[in-house]
Amino acid sequence: MTSEAAQDTADPYLWLEDVTAQESLDWVRARNEPTLARFRDADFERMRTEALEVLDTDARIPYVVRRGEYLYNFWRDAANPRGLWRRTTLDSYRTEDPDWDVLIDVDELGRVDDEKWVWAGAGVIEPEYTRALVGLSPGGSDASIVREFDMATRQFVVDGFELPEAKSQIAWADEDTVLVGTDFGEGSLTESGYPRVVKRWRRGTPLSDAETVFEGAVSDVRVSASVDRTPGFERTLLGRAIDFWNEEIYELRGPELIRIDAPTDAGVSIHREWLLIELRSDWSFGAQTYGAGSLLAADYDEFLAGTAELRVVFVPDEHTALNHYSWTRDRLVIVTLADVASRVEIVTPGSWQREPLAGIPTATNTVIVTADGNGDEFFLDSSSFVAPSRLMRGTGDGPLDEIKSAPAFFDAENLSVAQYFATSDDGTVIPYFVVRSSDAAGPGPTMLYGYGGFETANTPGYSGVLGRLWLTRGGTYVLANIRGGGEYGPG
Repeated sequence: MTSEAAQDTADPYLWLEDVTAQESLDWVRARNEPTLARFRDADFERMRTEALEVLDTDARIPYVVRRGEYLYNFWRDAANPRGLWRRTTLDSYRTEDPDWDVLIDVDELGRVDDEKWVWAGAGVIEPEYTRALVGLSPGGSDASIVREFDMATRQFVVDGFELPEAKSQIAWADEDTVLVGTDFGEGSLTESGYPRVVKRWRRGTPLSDAETVFEGAVSDVRVSASVDRTPGFERTLLGRAIDFWNEEIYELRGPELIRIDAPTDAGVSIHREWLLIELRSDWSFGAQTYGAGSLLAADYDEFLAGTAELRVVFVPDEHTALNHYSWTRDRLVIVTLADVASRVEIVTPGSWQREPLAGIPTATNTVIVTADGNGDEFFLDSSSFVAPSRLMRGTGDGPLDEIKSAPAFFDAENLSVAQYFATSDDGTVIPYFVVRSSDAAGPGPTMLYGYGGFETANTPGYSGVLGRLWLTRGGTYVLANIRGGGEYGPG
């Protein structure tokens, strides 16, 4: 009876799980063929060519992150499909054709190793910026190998820190020590396949000799470790993600684990002497209750000691929610959404006074690309349905300086953008944007997109493909900000 039941429930398509196998690819091509035969005419080929011109263009903004005196970028193009990890100076970056210093050519590395490497990021030791822990994924899977890279010699370190293919997590503790979570063997992974154990691994010793510093439960999603090496504010933080929304965070002081006793569903960040807590649900602290969506601040050491006074940085209202934030050394940059339009403010720690940042275009999606936690520099990217990305650089309280812009891929002069609000049966107000020709006299062909989940906000954004293939051909595009998307905060 067991055998018969197993036969009845067997998945005849389980072999398709091997998504790179030739048999799987042939099966997909065969299923695509009827659609292609029906629609692949001359107009389709023209549209395909126009779309590829947008998607394959090299006229993209090379977004960067600052590490010390250099701006780092990872870049893919037709000549370098696997990518280049490279860096340049700010002065060079400002020019139309920056002088890039290539650190790792992933295509060339793959040829040498006879592997189809996919870049999985690099953890650079701070504040020295002399070594990097480079992740490389074989074929682009979730698992990756890790190799130690010398930034001066441009070579991988012989007998350096190295991990075999696994869903690993690794962070510098100092130049000769890392904190690592990986597949150490039986019992070392969670049910989700991620690290359950964090160990301290010292240079020159085998991984099997690494000492355990933190463990989670098998039922957790994962454990993690990070080290802040900012002089005067050195901290080792450990976390266990209980589920998708909840995480416990600890500081490791010597042998002692100190719980940062914020709500497990809150976002917690620490910068120098400050602790920020972003609430996803209401929280009572002392005699006061703070609402979901609020951003709170406290002196970090006082919070651990139980003597902290919480300060309110941001409180949402029916129109405005916190979207994201980032620190420079001495300022907090926050982005809020006011009926889905971005606003950027600069916050002074201590007083927590917020000041609007001038120079932000109206009715746009503006995001923080990166901020220098050791300096006063930050980069913002701003775009809209009809305006391509502009990269702006700010420092301290000074004016924004536009240093890069993406090309326009369609003529938006005759397009209009309007926002409307629909009210559902339970009274919830749902905003939606309508983008169409200014000359449109009535309803026409409409593409409607809406997504509400995981608190992912849908904001106005530029799409060269949508503009070329739909809007400029007379189509109407509607973006609906349905509930669950986070445009008005959590919940």
